[in-house]
Amino acid sequence: MARHAKYVEDVATAMSIKFNAYANEMKAAGEDVTVLSAGEAFFDIPLFPFDTLPFPALYHYSNSRGLPGLRQKLAAYYGEHYGVPVDPANELIITTGSKIGLHMSFMALLEPGDEVVVPEPAWVSYSEHARLCHANPVMVPHHVPVAELGEWITPRTRAIVVCSPQNPTGRVYTRDELLHLHALAKANDLYLVADEAYSDFLAGQAYVSCGVDDPEKEHTIICNTMSKNYGMSGWRIGYVISNARVLEQILKISQHLLTCSPTILEQYLERHFDDILAITKPQILEVVKKRAALAEYMDELGLRYMEGSAAFYFFVSIEDSALGSEEFCKRVLTEKKVAIVPGIGYGRSCDGFVRVGVGTESAERIRAALRAIKEVIDATRRPGAEPSAAEPALSGASAASV
Repeated sequence: MARHAKYVEDVATAMSIKFNAYANEMKAAGEDVTVLSAGEAFFDIPLFPFDTLPFPALYHYSNSRGLPGLRQKLAAYYGEHYGVPVDPANELIITTGSKIGLHMSFMALLEPGDEVVVPEPAWVSYSEHARLCHANPVMVPHHVPVAELGEWITPRTRAIVVCSPQNPTGRVYTRDELLHLHALAKANDLYLVADEAYSDFLAGQAYVSCGVDDPEKEHTIICNTMSKNYGMSGWRIGYVISNARVLEQILKISQHLLTCSPTILEQYLERHFDDILAITKPQILEVVKKRAALAEYMDELGLRYMEGSAAFYFFVSIEDSALGSEEFCKRVLTEKKVAIVPGIGYGRSCDGFVRVGVGTESAERIRAALRAIKEVIDATRRPGAEPSAAEPALSGASAASV
């Protein structure tokens, strides 16, 4: 049998997708599964007409940078809502989801043997994106604060990943933390690769984009998506913002891999941009409010979780259980019919946690699922671990972690 690439064999399966697949198989078999493993929020969105879109242009290739009108609207959104000036002609490219935007950014920056600093807990694909570029992810344990990330930089470092609001905790970087990272980027001649996919999932606070303190984007690449804020994850429409020089490199990669994002979907989103946001923005606020109410409920149950207030995730501690996070999640799924994601997928330092997503199920079903998680912790409690009294989010180094 002909061989395949060893480096691909060494890439890990995406843990969140793996457990979503388990849940989908059980649902297909007729079982009632509460799905808290999904990385999206379900919104009530009408289907706007397609027959008003340009015909027959919607059948054909379009601009490889993305439709000019959609780029103009996204650039204006970043300028108006986040205070980041963006030239839609030269500083923004539409991609087929933000995931490929992140990967193409790594491809444009990394050579074999280069390093990317990835603070834990880290979304499951950052490390594998680096490995697929023949580079090395330098995973920083979750207890290390932003102020100490400079200690993980070496002469081979080419980028630091910044995810805010963070998947899987919902933690938002402060302005001071971002300023510190910008200083590191300037001093070490490297890029900040900012994943801002959850930028609108905040309530009661202004979002600070990584681009605010680097308006020329000299050392910043921002990856964002219309999937999350528009509740259209299956459409796979994202975008990358950076300086013209690095975007020219990303554009070449995109032209060879994608040609262009789906023309019909870009046309639809350009045409209905403001209408969809008007519908989803209030629902985003409801999701964040639901998250806050569920945080209070976990405090009552005595479930601990890493600090965070945004997006639609919790990173819940299972450190009192004798089980590793993958075994724990399998047990919760088989015994309680609740799908969650093992923390080990977010870094080695995170095996004592599980990711719980609250964007796709009702508050009532989520509360029942949280009780089920607590029951499995109690049933598998390691020797010497006393049942915890109700307490708020984890504090100290864990709360300050990235």
